[in-house]
Amino acid sequence: MNGRVIGGRYELATVIGQGGMGQVWTAYDGRLDRRVAVKLLHPAGIAGPATAADELRRRFVRECRVTAQVDHPGLVTVHDAGSDGEDLYLVMQYVEGADLADHLAENDPYPWEWAVCVAAQLCAVLAAVHAVPIVHRDLKPRNVMIRPDGTVTVLDLGVASVLDTDTTRLTHTGSPIGSPAYMAPEQAMGGAVGPYTDLYALGALLHELLSGDVPFSGSTALGVLHRHLYEPPRPIRQLRPEVPEVLEALVLRLLAKDPRDRPSGAQEVYEHLLPLLPARGAPAGPMDPTRPFLRPHAPWPDRSAAQAPPAPRTALPGPVLPPVPVQPPAPADPRMYATTPPPRPPRPDVAAAVDEVKRLLAEGSLTRAVDILGGILPAAAAEHGEGSPVVRILRKQYASTLMDDGQYRRALPELRRLAEDRAAEAGPADPQTLQFRYDAAVCLEQLGETAAALTEFRAVLPFYEQAADPARAFDIRHRTGLLHLATGEHAVGQAELQRLLFDAERAYGPYHPLPVDLRRALERHRQLGPRP
Repeated sequence: MNGRVIGGRYELATVIGQGGMGQVWTAYDGRLDRRVAVKLLHPAGIAGPATAADELRRRFVRECRVTAQVDHPGLVTVHDAGSDGEDLYLVMQYVEGADLADHLAENDPYPWEWAVCVAAQLCAVLAAVHAVPIVHRDLKPRNVMIRPDGTVTVLDLGVASVLDTDTTRLTHTGSPIGSPAYMAPEQAMGGAVGPYTDLYALGALLHELLSGDVPFSGSTALGVLHRHLYEPPRPIRQLRPEVPEVLEALVLRLLAKDPRDRPSGAQEVYEHLLPLLPARGAPAGPMDPTRPFLRPHAPWPDRSAAQAPPAPRTALPGPVLPPVPVQPPAPADPRMYATTPPPRPPRPDVAAAVDEVKRLLAEGSLTRAVDILGGILPAAAAEHGEGSPVVRILRKQYASTLMDDGQYRRALPELRRLAEDRAAEAGPADPQTLQFRYDAAVCLEQLGETAAALTEFRAVLPFYEQAADPARAFDIRHRTGLLHLATGEHAVGQAELQRLLFDAERAYGPYHPLPVDLRRALERHRQLGPRP
């Protein structure tokens, strides 16, 4: 495959990483004359029906677009994405340096100050990622790069999101995608994931940096996942007494089995790490992750030769010039302020904007469509009235497009407003009211607000059951079962999924995809259940 040109411009050079579904290559961008990294995925290799591969392609493009919206120096930049033949490709910035696993192996034991600085930088990245919201789902040392200036760069953001969303439906393997050594209990059980899932992985990574080993290991992936679910991690100070007690306590909180016992977010973790960060000073050596804190915004180190410190600046001799006299400003002419008001901008053409949005949506340009809809709504409300059918249709399209674009945080208030307005007009059982509330619950689920999502799903479920809409009712029951697993309520979640399996088999038959997925999930839970 060496020499293959992807997307008409990226010439593959050398494999630098390989996994079950593809490879990562160094490549040459012939158009911009630069080195890049290209990740190739092979959906055709997925076990199961062809529709699974088609679904993966669709999700891949969507998630890459969402990933490209995150602007943070600690994230690898996404340049391009698409398909080439049967393969999907993601073109990324080529990052010079070493991955964190190699960095740890070369610096054993890892200084705890270094571990704190790595974790602090990762918190900054995760805070930006979770605000989108995106959940990485596969945070581990191999997905973290240490650059020569000591800064940390996180890899594989969008790809991990694609592979782990609706895993059983896409892969038909029944096993969650991720790395068992860093996998949170809710992810191991197939439950809903959220920012709290990445915080657990951060705790496992920090435990490894401080102790030299992951918190849980075993001869099989199933054994490792079982330990994540039921065994407490060993406190760090039993292995390295010099580690501060507050740092040990933070790691134990991050590794809590119940997500509700973990820190509230990456920002809180950073605040706990802040007092442990080193003071200003000289870095310890090459690729020192304390460098960004010791010398913020300093130039990259010159590894080819030691640079002498700059000579102190001294005043140069020369003639002393007399000061230039400053003339006071002349009094202002009052007439200069008597200007005519600027002409009013032309009123936006709502109809033309709607046509443009339709064209952009047909092309898949969701972000541009969102911008136009958000900009045209105030003008449409001023022209037609806030409660007019035109504005309601535009607001509905705006909320729907925000969801399609992965902007759940912005979509949520729009959906709540739509639901309130529709309920006041048509009642709480109206199908459109229920759809808005269901979509709002999905947004809450995606934002990691598990308790609020459960409350909203439970509120709308009776209406769908009374309306004899089994497909939507089954979907909500499936989601609530996974959300219970995510909160550590394993018995409640498994019981819900077991009842759903019985009802789904009676409604659809045993070979429908939903009962098949439920049986597989329940079997995994049985294997991971408590052992005598």
